[in-house]
Amino acid sequence: MKLKFWGTRGSIPTPGKDTVRYGGNTPCVEVRLKNDKLVIFDAGSGIRSLGEALMAKGESVNAYLIIGHPHWDHIQGFPFFKPAFISGNELTIMGAQSKDVTLRRMVADQMNKIYFPVQLNELKAKINFRPLREGKTQIFDAELTSIYVNHPSFALGYRLDVGGRSLVYISDNEPFDREVARSLKNVEKVITDKYSESKGDPNQRIFDFARGADILIHDATYTPEEYVNRVGWGHSHYLFTLKVAAEAQVKKLILFHHDPSHSDEKIDEIVETCMKEVKNRGYKFECFAAEEGMELQW
Repeated sequence: MKLKFWGTRGSIPTPGKDTVRYGGNTPCVEVRLKNDKLVIFDAGSGIRSLGEALMAKGESVNAYLIIGHPHWDHIQGFPFFKPAFISGNELTIMGAQSKDVTLRRMVADQMNKIYFPVQLNELKAKINFRPLREGKTQIFDAELTSIYVNHPSFALGYRLDVGGRSLVYISDNEPFDREVARSLKNVEKVITDKYSESKGDPNQRIFDFARGADILIHDATYTPEEYVNRVGWGHSHYLFTLKVAAEAQVKKLILFHHDPSHSDEKIDEIVETCMKEVKNRGYKFECFAAEEGMELQW
């Protein structure tokens, strides 16, 4: 597998001189499987640049676009993804949906004529929709496994396994606490029930899901100090993210979904602190932060 980060930021795009290295675009990760088959995780603002790159290559696009959840920062780039405007291209959009709002409607609503000049049904590419729940499905020659994560709305994390290689992508996830969950109403009941009914540490579901992955891309939005005032917002602090990687015994951890208020300098500090924690606690995995434009192959 090969991957490239086109968007690493959470919540809202943050262009400017303070976010040049780690990037200001919201989530989008390109994954290439055998024979260059294309899988895209999330359609944040970073997907616009991915689309430009695909157009520059002149290649026909037949891709899976896998959405973690339909908050704006994960779908806002889709209306600017040029391959969707080209006849002959095909996109299969996958993600969770609620009983009240379909996956198709989640994508289409932001392109309503009130907000955007081109509607979903006017796109020239063939657009398929495949709603997901927890479970396994096949995409190209890879197995995609999904798990509900602790984030407002129906949100999913994903694991991609192919040819003995594995990638786990969990862009938005908060440490689950049973006491906190009782007081919050912004996460779907089916999700809180699954975690609350788990024996022992409810976060074991995530640890087991990521077990042995070559690469874990995980939400590390906050510092522990910031998290204290943001409980229930659906994101992790970096110490929990390190714990996930350690418990799951992954090989590489990539800190993701950088807070919009964090400058390159601040993320440098977070990475430095995380590397010290890794050393002091005897963790065995590599740890670094996602950077826009970063490429990995394994």
